[in-house]
Amino acid sequence: MTDDITSAVWRKSSWSDTAANQCVEVARLGCVVAVRDSKAPDPPHLVMTAEAWTSLVARVRGHIE
Repeated sequence: MTDDITSAVWRKSSWSDTAANQCVEVARLGCVVAVRDSKAPDPPHLVMTAEAWTSLVARVRGHIE
């Protein structure tokens, strides 16, 4: 996982509470996905493979829906 996080284009989750500034942001960096808290944008960030991200999202959705 050597993708350069400085070139990341971050996007906020549609589920985030932007009014309260409680946002989760994600960025796709080639074969990895980075995740950060918008209140703490400086590194370190959580970085995982795209496969791990897909698995995490599926598990979270299974607990929400």
